[in-house]
Amino acid sequence: MKQPNMQQMMKQAQRMQAEMARVQDDLKNERVEASVGGGAVKVAMSGELQVERVTIDASAVDTEDISMLEDMVAAAVNEAVRQAQDLAARKMAAVTGGLGLPGGLF
Repeated sequence: MKQPNMQQMMKQAQRMQAEMARVQDDLKNERVEASVGGGAVKVAMSGELQVERVTIDASAVDTEDISMLEDMVAAAVNEAVRQAQDLAARKMAAVTGGLGLPGGLF
């Protein structure tokens, strides 16, 4: 049985590592936007999971029911996080070939 070429495997791993670093850097420039309440609350987030903007329509502000607005903001942030994580996972899977690396490493 032929032994695997360790040098070739190391080069391939280095190429994959460089490509993964490039994708992570590219994610800095990616944006996702989530909205809830029919667009009453919107959250824009970077591919690095940084909230960049929260937009709240005046119609969503009810001083008698602040908890509803709080719930909508939380829901919009959670959806934006989900979208950004999905984006990162798709981009990394394209590099790793869907290897399913451990520890959430895509």
